[in-house]
Amino acid sequence: MPATIRIQAEPFDLAAESEKLLDGRADIGALASFTGYVRDEDGRLSALELEHYPGMAEDEIGRVAAKAESRWELLGLTAIHRYGKLAPGDPIVLVIAAASHRRAAFEAAEYMMDYLKTRAPFWKKEHLKDGTTGGWVEAKDADDSALLRWKE
Repeated sequence: MPATIRIQAEPFDLAAESEKLLDGRADIGALASFTGYVRDEDGRLSALELEHYPGMAEDEIGRVAAKAESRWELLGLTAIHRYGKLAPGDPIVLVIAAASHRRAAFEAAEYMMDYLKTRAPFWKKEHLKDGTTGGWVEAKDADDSALLRWKE
């Protein structure tokens, strides 16, 4: 089954997305999921605004999902990333990997998140509680380091 990739403004539902992957299948022994949320950055953030290039973002995430599917024996994969202006506590990203065994599901989900965090074509702008903008968020060194372990 090809990966489900969606870029959307509206919230997603983890339970509903998990059920779509399971769909009564008895060959799935593990679902590993990750949901990322907008942080308040120690109370200074009122919102995080995400922008992307439609089409380009889906293509890039699809390319990485195809790599995950070729690297692990997956029975399903979902990646959903939101865009727009999101408040602290709002869900921002969801990855679910389905496999016969837990290791493949865990590793594929982690692989997807490491790539989404560092390479997905999204731009994030901070909106601060004092009414100003905090600028565009740069990638963190720790995220780039996490990505290094997946090099082919």
